[in-house]
Amino acid sequence: MRQPDATRLRHMIEIADTIGRIIDRRRPEDLDTNQTLALALTRAIEIFGEAASRISTELRAATPQVPWADIIGMRNRLVHAYFDIDPDIIWKAAIEEILALLSGLRSLLAKD
Repeated sequence: MRQPDATRLRHMIEIADTIGRIIDRRRPEDLDTNQTLALALTRAIEIFGEAASRISTELRAATPQVPWADIIGMRNRLVHAYFDIDPDIIWKAAIEEILALLSGLRSLLAKD
């Protein structure tokens, strides 16, 4: 694996761990009442997507089990349509998608 890809995977893993800490003992409804929480989670998901966007096309092609286009698309949506963000989608992205990818990303990095 190219060094830049390994670095970006580490970034994705680190921010996914951060997302886990951000949402620990929280509920989806907390995003509606806690603006700091909502902004922190949104920004963390943006960072996750930005790191994914810098993964080489070769590694993306070799790992079709990772939804690279969806991850990058979510980042773009958050950055460019920030006033139209649905808190339920943010929560779902964090819980059901990013945290679910964490073990697979760790495995990819371990293969290096």
